[in-house]
Amino acid sequence: MAALLAALARPWPLTVLDATGFHLVFHQPPERVVSLAPSVTEVLWAVGAARQVVGVSSADDYPPEVRTRPRVGGVRVDEERLAALRPDLVVGLVSLQATTLLRLRGLGYRVLALESNTLEETYRAIVLLGEVTGHPERAREVVDRMRRTESEVAAKAGRRRVRVFVQVWDQPFITAAAGTLPDDLVRRAGGVNLFADRKGWPQVSEEEVVARDPECVVVLGRGLDRVRRRPAWVRTAAVRRGCLAEVDPSWVVRPAPRLVLGLRALARVLHPEAWR
Repeated sequence: MAALLAALARPWPLTVLDATGFHLVFHQPPERVVSLAPSVTEVLWAVGAARQVVGVSSADDYPPEVRTRPRVGGVRVDEERLAALRPDLVVGLVSLQATTLLRLRGLGYRVLALESNTLEETYRAIVLLGEVTGHPERAREVVDRMRRTESEVAAKAGRRRVRVFVQVWDQPFITAAAGTLPDDLVRRAGGVNLFADRKGWPQVSEEEVVARDPECVVVLGRGLDRVRRRPAWVRTAAVRRGCLAEVDPSWVVRPAPRLVLGLRALARVLHPEAWR
């Protein structure tokens, strides 16, 4: 209650521009927020808006408290459940559900569409959600902590850039190329993305990967044992050096506070000598 009263004491209305170029005007903080993406939910909890969240996506798994909230789907929304929650704000990601967000806006819901493909854009999204929900100071504190970790990594990244293959999936091979969060984090951690000349999340061949000779292979999730068993990969610098690692995908693909955990994990893999 104290946080809400403090928020109401600030100058309102608040006008914001979302990732689709749509202007939203808030006369007070929303009281019933539905999140349609795990990253959005994580940010809402981090900035102190958990009590305002009345619904979350079916993919939400962090923080553990999200288990207490009703699920409304994700890319496809259960519109009956959503309507029953009577949200005064629905928040989602353009890259996950652009069509859904436009449809919900057409149905009369107040929709805030976000999109973050770099660490810096994530900072801005966190601050924006903090302002909109009435928790601007808490949001800036979250970003300040993240920036301190970013600075720590930058100081240890070193000058030598390590060639990195980011394996998102291997049946078929899918990687994170330019314009993605993993690409931005690899660069900040002191690496060079092996497929920085592509965009988005392209499918690549095993022959392409081996020919480009990664010095490190980062697997998002599980699958490192399969990397070691591939006969063609023994010729790569990554296997010869033993620079192979698994990283929690939620740390590097969700635009939320834990991105800096992923950044630090990547930096330790690429430049272990700097972290001894």
